[in-house]
Amino acid sequence: MTAKIFAAAAALMAIVLGPPSAWAAPTPIPAPDGTVSAPARTQISFASLSGVRTGTANEHQSRTAMSIVKLYLAEHVVRLGDPADRDAAVEMIRSSDDGIAERLHAKYPGAIGTTIAEFGLIDTRTSGYWGSATTSTYDMVTYLDTKIRTDPGSPVLAAMASAHERAADGTAQDFGTARLPGVIGTKLGWTDDHGSAHASASFGTDFVVAASTYGSAEQLSSDVTAAFTDGRAAPPPVEPLCIPTVPPLCVPGTGTTIP
Repeated sequence: MTAKIFAAAAALMAIVLGPPSAWAAPTPIPAPDGTVSAPARTQISFASLSGVRTGTANEHQSRTAMSIVKLYLAEHVVRLGDPADRDAAVEMIRSSDDGIAERLHAKYPGAIGTTIAEFGLIDTRTSGYWGSATTSTYDMVTYLDTKIRTDPGSPVLAAMASAHERAADGTAQDFGTARLPGVIGTKLGWTDDHGSAHASASFGTDFVVAASTYGSAEQLSSDVTAAFTDGRAAPPPVEPLCIPTVPPLCVPGTGTTIP
């Protein structure tokens, strides 16, 4: 049943990520040197489907990947692994379940390295344990930007778009880039002490964005929201719905039928 649900979700993602929405993406606030403005504790990267790419001056720092690395693990499993493991990979993303990550990494020890090579993740490092991997926000954006352009129906994207409100360990999955306007799906990461570091990677219809900080979830959220303006243009005007009466009864933009 789960496989059928996510096949449908993946098909929906392909539709959602079809024609870009011109008013969906936030706009990065530039620092004087042209990079994205943020405190030194935080790195941010951003890319739009129109070709704009930018980030903080430190966006290539390879920091602890935390649960963001589960994206790279799931990428291999859903495409190249045993079909019997694909539902588990999807659930690992939705609930950020460490237990599933342990089992999948034990079965596919080369999965993360394969994703690094395939997607050209220049700042990502892996060792014998998935939890010790490091990555950068630059690489997070590279991975998601590539997925949206080449594989918008991916179950990995669908899993991000249907993440549970709380992770397997009870953490609320609503911080960092998840709070930006236009975001459809997010993968979050945090250290075991829930304070040392947090990260998030998100996508919308026409952009991807990632952030990582040495600090709390709220610090990450604060730094991210301060680094962007709500770049959405006003939506197009809606023609009023006119009910054929004498005189015509028009209800602006509600779509409500009045008897």
